[in-house]
Amino acid sequence: MNFEELKDIIKNDLEKIQDSSQLREFSSVYLGKKGKIRNLFLELKDISLEQRKSLGKEINEFAALIQTEAQNLEKTLKEKEQERKQKLNKLDLDFPGEKIETGHLHPLSTIRREIEQIFQLMGFAVVEGPEIEDEWHNFDSLNIPEGHPARDALSLGKTLYLETNEILRSHTSAAQTRFMKQINPPIRIVIPGRTYRSDKVDASHEVNFYQIEGLMIDENVSVANLKAILQRFLKEFFREDVKIRLRPSYFPFTEPSFEIDMSCAVCNGRGCGACKKSGWVEILGGGIVHPKVIENGGLNPNKYKGLAFGMSIDRLTMMKYKINDIRWFHSGNLKFLKQF
Repeated sequence: MNFEELKDIIKNDLEKIQDSSQLREFSSVYLGKKGKIRNLFLELKDISLEQRKSLGKEINEFAALIQTEAQNLEKTLKEKEQERKQKLNKLDLDFPGEKIETGHLHPLSTIRREIEQIFQLMGFAVVEGPEIEDEWHNFDSLNIPEGHPARDALSLGKTLYLETNEILRSHTSAAQTRFMKQINPPIRIVIPGRTYRSDKVDASHEVNFYQIEGLMIDENVSVANLKAILQRFLKEFFREDVKIRLRPSYFPFTEPSFEIDMSCAVCNGRGCGACKKSGWVEILGGGIVHPKVIENGGLNPNKYKGLAFGMSIDRLTMMKYKINDIRWFHSGNLKFLKQF
């Protein structure tokens, strides 16, 4: 290639360089040990000595010039890159910061706290019992005898037994006699917590759910007290008068016993999956504490009477927010949870 033509090509390529990678490629092609400028010296052997000296000097001077220009360009490119990085890393104190997304309480936790607060304002203390229980506290102390279906882990029963012969409590009622022995009457407590039953999962049943137990022990307690407490609670919880009904029922630990239903807040009594098309939701059970349970709690049943009630926090939450399927609470669906 003609030296003059090569000089024009090299100068033109040098002017086109925009970044360090292009400069490294340029240096390799033209200035390296096997570059095109170095190869020009190999062609000098075919010309006379005088021409070789003259052209060799010219090639050396041009190579030095291009080397200097390439070094200057490298310095300029490094400065520009440093300026660019500084701009990216520069902290603008006036620039609005990005909002950090924070978590919030699960709807069940929110409702649990609200329930606890209502009962505290009604004079009840909040206490907690163990989730892993023994059979005596979960069954015997509550007048649930051996042979009762709830204690059968293999057929009709819903209790979850552990290898240690202990159980996952099937209701927060299991803590009743524990606190009767710890607190001197009068007793006014609510016991919230997680409970477990081997239920068939559907829109209104889960294996793991939350309950809150209420217990009141005094010398003069009646069904009228039970009804008044529950009516007051439901009114405060739903912030409106709630239609309820008491149905005679049977629980081993209360006598008399009642199922307390409320008009379904999800469908306003018309019938839906949450209320099994009935228009009513069984919200809690309760009654007057059985004398045997009071005795098992270390108290004199001839002197003290009591009332007890238990309700599902999950179902109350469903009624509060008009949720038609209990399975949403444990689904892990963030689109659902972010609504609360």
